[in-house]
Amino acid sequence: MNFTTLLFGFQGRIRRTHYWLGAIGAGVVLGVVGMIIAMVFGGGAMMAAQANNGAGAAAGAGMGIVGGILYLAVLVAAVWISLALQIKRWHDRDKGAIWVLINFIPVIGGLWALVECGFLDGTAGPNKFGPSPKGIEGPAAPAPAVS
Repeated sequence: MNFTTLLFGFQGRIRRTHYWLGAIGAGVVLGVVGMIIAMVFGGGAMMAAQANNGAGAAAGAGMGIVGGILYLAVLVAAVWISLALQIKRWHDRDKGAIWVLINFIPVIGGLWALVECGFLDGTAGPNKFGPSPKGIEGPAAPAPAVS
């Protein structure tokens, strides 16, 4: 699975390792980008208003709108990546994407999703969402009894 499919695709299954690496990596990158946007565009609006004793507030407000749009784009990317990673982990647990909605249950839902997606092992072998990301073919069939 390549980087783009990991972060932006909704098909297939991923291992816990890829889930954590994708979530932490994307969180750090998007957090840094969001902070840069806030410092450049948010700080620019404050400095323009202070430098001109309020006269530059209109120019600063324009910078705030651009920064807000960029920040919204970062937020949308973060939600998309989070959904893509979590849906693939639910698939690995042999559950449908609808399980993402469990996050909307206050407190318990987020904890449940964290435990299921972040700590529990996926289905051994292939399931209805694809082959095992570990390359395991599933539990071995029991040996026939010899009479």
